[in-house]
Amino acid sequence: MNTRHFSQLPKPYLAYPKVIQGLVFKKPKGEKVLPQVEYVVDSFKIDPNHLKAYNEVCGFKNNGYIPAIYLAVLSQSLQMHMMTSEAFPFAILGLVHIRNQVKQTRKIGVNEQLTLSCQFGELKPHDKGVQFDFVTTAKVGSEVVMTGLTTYLARQKSDAVVSEKAKDTKEPNYQVESVWNVSENTGRRYAMTSGDFNLIHIHALTAKAFGFKQAIAHGMWSKARVLASLSLPEAYEVDVQFKLPMYLPSTVEFLTASDAKQTDFLIRNQKSLKPHVSGVLKAI
Repeated sequence: MNTRHFSQLPKPYLAYPKVIQGLVFKKPKGEKVLPQVEYVVDSFKIDPNHLKAYNEVCGFKNNGYIPAIYLAVLSQSLQMHMMTSEAFPFAILGLVHIRNQVKQTRKIGVNEQLTLSCQFGELKPHDKGVQFDFVTTAKVGSEVVMTGLTTYLARQKSDAVVSEKAKDTKEPNYQVESVWNVSENTGRRYAMTSGDFNLIHIHALTAKAFGFKQAIAHGMWSKARVLASLSLPEAYEVDVQFKLPMYLPSTVEFLTASDAKQTDFLIRNQKSLKPHVSGVLKAI
């Protein structure tokens, strides 16, 4: 495992020229292997103004603590540079974010000194191609305060038949908590704070170039909007799967089903009732 150290978070936009090059220079065929590398930002503090802007877009309160998902968003800068600076075997613009997991072991103060690291996880077969993970870790000193797992799908021809375990549990008894009117400019507003300027999120015209009828909301914005709407324990883990695109603008329902152990949640289109995001929150 090779480790590359940074004195500060690299800027996401510096990786974009190499992303565009991927449209011209195709990845070589053959066996796909992920680089054995770890990127580490050795020591940094959160920019309170940037966090405030992020909180405003996603609905979090400015309460002196860092949402764990915010650290996962910051790690996407490391992910971008890992995919563009290393021998990454897939076209970046073809990747689909299908799942995201975050675990917080305690509340994280805004003024705490952090170390943030990211490395590639496993390659796994998928019935629509190949999936892989980014593994993110945030520490205060030697104490791990947050871990994250980001799962992407690289679409390609696949002979794999991925079996799923039979679901013994019934669908949660969801109740509608609220209705959200998600505005057309949500993708642009979130991009300004997250650094994710993927064209499918920015405007209907640019989204159409990639086969979408309108711009679609960032999955990580949807997850953050859910977490901002829940009462979060001091230590928790949350696992989200991204379903169908949420077109912008859109009117969606936010539903929950809670018991003593966990809260299941769902975002669905108010008119069609088709799911956009589903997940579960567990106290630890």
